[in-house]
Amino acid sequence: MSGEQFSDPFEVQRLAMVELQLRQRGIRDERVLNAMARVPRHLFVSSEKQSRAYEDQPLEIESGQTVSQPYIVAAMLQALELKESDRVLEIGTGSGYLTAILAELAAQVFTVERQVLLHQRAKERVEQLGYRNVVFTLGDGSQGFPEHAPYDAMIVSAAAPRIPQALRDQLADPGRLIIPVGSEDTQQLLLARKNQGMERVEVLDGCRFVPLIGSQGFPV
Repeated sequence: MSGEQFSDPFEVQRLAMVELQLRQRGIRDERVLNAMARVPRHLFVSSEKQSRAYEDQPLEIESGQTVSQPYIVAAMLQALELKESDRVLEIGTGSGYLTAILAELAAQVFTVERQVLLHQRAKERVEQLGYRNVVFTLGDGSQGFPEHAPYDAMIVSAAAPRIPQALRDQLADPGRLIIPVGSEDTQQLLLARKNQGMERVEVLDGCRFVPLIGSQGFPV
C-alpha cells in the first residue's frame, strides 16, 4: 500500500542506491526494488545523518539502536518472497523504515517494538507517509503478537540465541520466517519455512544485528 506523494530532494540518491547497491549486487525481486525506490530512508534518521541515508551502511537511531543497511534489508525481503496478500509480522520496529517497505509489499503489517521512544516516532513517521495498513504495538517481540496470529511471513530485525518458539507457533502453515540467530556478537541469517507441519531451516549468510531483548531472546 503506497504512501503519499511528497517533495523529495533525495530521489536521485535513492534511485542510485537501488541500482548500484541492490540490483548490481544481485537483488532481482522487482517488487522489493520498487518499494525501496519509493520509501524515503532519509526521513527515518536524524537530520544530521540524512546526507548519509543512502550509503550502504547501518545508521544509528534513537535508544542506541540502528537502521539496517539497505542491502541487508533488500536481501532479507527478497528471501522472504512476500506476496501482496500476505499478513506480515515485524519484530523490532526500530526507526520504522522496514515497516514502511513492508507496507508497500504486503496487505497488512503488524510490528512490535519494546522501546517507547522508537515505537512512538516510527508510528508518526509511517503514518505521516500515508501508510494505513500497519498495526503498531509495544511489547516483548520475542513473544510475537499473538492477538493477530497466524502470519504468512515474519521478519525479525534483532538477533536471538535461537528461533523463539512463540514465533514458530504464530507462523501460518505454509509460512516463512527470517531471523538472525547466534551470539550477541556473531550471527547467521536463517530462513525457516513451515509446510504441512514440517519446518525447514536454511542458512543464508553471516550477519550482525542488535540483540533481541525478551523472554525468548537475550536478557536485559
